[in-house]
Amino acid sequence: MVRFDIITLFPNAFDGIFSESILKRAQDAKKVVIHIHDLRDYSADQKKRRVDDRPFGGGPGMLLSPQPLFDAIKKIKGRRKAIVIYVTPSGPSFSQLHAKRLTKLKNLIIICGHYEGIDERVREQLVDEEFSIGDYVLTGGEIPAMVLVDAVSRLIPGVLGKDESLVNESFEANLLEGPQYTRPADFRGLKVPDVLLSGHHKQIEQWRQAQAVQRTEKIRPDLLQKRRKTS
Repeated sequence: MVRFDIITLFPNAFDGIFSESILKRAQDAKKVVIHIHDLRDYSADQKKRRVDDRPFGGGPGMLLSPQPLFDAIKKIKGRRKAIVIYVTPSGPSFSQLHAKRLTKLKNLIIICGHYEGIDERVREQLVDEEFSIGDYVLTGGEIPAMVLVDAVSRLIPGVLGKDESLVNESFEANLLEGPQYTRPADFRGLKVPDVLLSGHHKQIEQWRQAQAVQRTEKIRPDLLQKRRKTS
């Protein structure tokens, strides 16, 4: 079981995604536990519930203050060992390999940034890892946190039901997933490749592998370079 504790300014943002489909089933099966924490609950000023302030030295926007985050993480951790993750555009790109590694950890605390980010002392003293989900900026860290939770959760044994369904997914072995087809075999003159109807499993597997390589070479040649280095 992996426990996720998410610190956010907008706790209601997670209601839909975490209460549907695979993530809901993962929680029902006790494979995943998700706790959402409102950062404003940890503000020292509970009257105004303020958690941000202007940056020293000037500049646009606001920063999340250190006090609420320090107190939130201390309270959430308690005596548990936990990894603190900050989702930020300036972090390294989150990948399938990162997701696999995180499944081996039992307690993950995720900080959702907002405004211009968080006070640097939080990053220096509390954050263990940082991740970005792409080279672009979002209005907050809630969507990246959802991405991280989803990517990690589905790799936990038993969450998908059939673990073999993970084997041929995109990014396994540094390849994108090849084309897939379902019934009917002939849809308005668009036909499924004959090899998939042949019943020859070895030929089908060889075709799928070749298609995966071809698609990867066209869309993500960088993955093929990684594959050649590790082979």
